Amino acid sequence: MLLHYAQNSRAVRVAWLLEELSLPYTIKKYKLGDREMREESYKKLNPLGRVPTLEDGELTISESGAIIQYIISKYGNNQFIPEINSKEFPSYLQWFHYAEGMIMPQMNIIVVETIFLPPEKRNEVNLARANKLLSKMLDVVEKNMENKNYLTGEFSAADFMTGHAVIMSKNLGIDFSDKPFLESYIKRLLARPALNKAWSL
Repeated sequence: MLLHYAQNSRAVRVAWLLEELSLPYTIKKYKLGDREMREESYKKLNPLGRVPTLEDGELTISESGAIIQYIISKYGNNQFIPEINSKEFPSYLQWFHYAEGMIMPQMNIIVVETIFLPPEKRNEVNLARANKLLSKMLDVVEKNMENKNYLTGEFSAADFMTGHAVIMSKNLGIDFSDKPFLESYIKRLLARPALNKAWSL
């Protein structure tokens, strides 16, 4: 498998899973905003010119959540997914999708307004609103993490998705002083060797 990867991107989620499963893979490394990702050769793989993209033989797949589900289904024997009839399964589904549905849209606005746009084009109202909404989205995760080590109790694929998003929120400078359970959760995730390897590729 070939993973198209950039540090501090959603591609870390995929590399993290591959490391947890001890699967062999290679990476093609980019920097965020790299011009090479906008070239036609790459856009044939991912029309949006983003990472992650996974090539597995004749198959090409993008979107981090889809890649994670594909790898777990094909190579992971459904490891990191609760049994479908278990009481944890609905919660797992919620937290697996919470990252992209609730957290990342606000993070995307913050990144654009603070990194990608030149100062004269930034909108402080948009930025303030995104920061406020992101903090509210994280409050929901904080409440869930009371008396839990991971999002659904046991470590699951939801942690690759929403756990990664929580860490990225902290890295963006969101105030976590009122989120002690998330602080502990982040430390717990970062103590996993597979995540450390994935983040430093």
